[in-house]
Amino acid sequence: MNEVLYSLAERFISHIQLEKRYSEHTCTAYRNDLLQFFDYTTAAYGNVSVGDITHVMVRSWLASLMEDAMTAKSVNRKISSLKSFFKFCIRQELLQQTPMTKVVAPKISRRLPGFIDEKGMKALEDNRSPVSVTSPIIFADDFEGDTHRLIFEIFYQTGIRLSELISLQEFRVDKGNLSIKVMGKGGKERIIPISNRLYDQISEYMAQKRRQLEEFESGVLLVHPHSGQRLYPKYVYLMVRKYLTDHEITTFRKKSPHLLRHTFATHLTNNGADLKAVKDLLGHASLTSTQIYTHTTIEQLKKVYQQAHPKA
Repeated sequence: MNEVLYSLAERFISHIQLEKRYSEHTCTAYRNDLLQFFDYTTAAYGNVSVGDITHVMVRSWLASLMEDAMTAKSVNRKISSLKSFFKFCIRQELLQQTPMTKVVAPKISRRLPGFIDEKGMKALEDNRSPVSVTSPIIFADDFEGDTHRLIFEIFYQTGIRLSELISLQEFRVDKGNLSIKVMGKGGKERIIPISNRLYDQISEYMAQKRRQLEEFESGVLLVHPHSGQRLYPKYVYLMVRKYLTDHEITTFRKKSPHLLRHTFATHLTNNGADLKAVKDLLGHASLTSTQIYTHTTIEQLKKVYQQAHPKA
């Protein structure tokens, strides 16, 4: 174990946590990446100092990861961690230049994001199962069903992340401006417009929460329908997957809350929304992340063809 490098890594993590205000998840990932790299350099090259680390060492480590079948996306995340760490070392005057200048990131094959078609989302909105005749209702007519239904509505109508959903506060729902204020990655706030219908659903839910539960976590918008405590990620993930699977809302393999975020963005772009506006709504740092939603569905292509081609 290289105590000097480990100590330096902890200084860096404190910096991004306290000054940069990175999320706990990001800080944990960066720490794991750095400690993994330091373990490798210690095993392969001995007790090196930060000034001894070269691009050859970094390349060697990355090559070993790819030999172990690590994806290009994961490797690029580790490269990003190292780049940030060495920039920190330069600012601390521990280095004059970073060894990352000669490290080339592997190319990532971008897959189009999956999404639920408008027919599937209409079934959820109307609360009518497209497949079950014996049980045509998707969401039960009780507080639990109403909680689950509102979760789907907020995901689809705002495109927020799972972490943003479970941290939503009641006071951040603005009736006057018909909007919600979301705390995104890195502590960045953004305002997302909502419809009158969604505002009414949220208002009814808040009133129902006070009627149904003797105790619930104060301030939090969405709570567990039985305990009244703040929702936790696994609960929401399993709930979303169950509804999408049981009622065959989509054939897409990975049925997760993030699929609803993809659906929000895809439906906006497919219906002509400006890409920069979609970027701001999603809370993306750059337009590059949003450009994956510019794909066109087969249904759209057929529609354009039938409307525009003289022989259609």
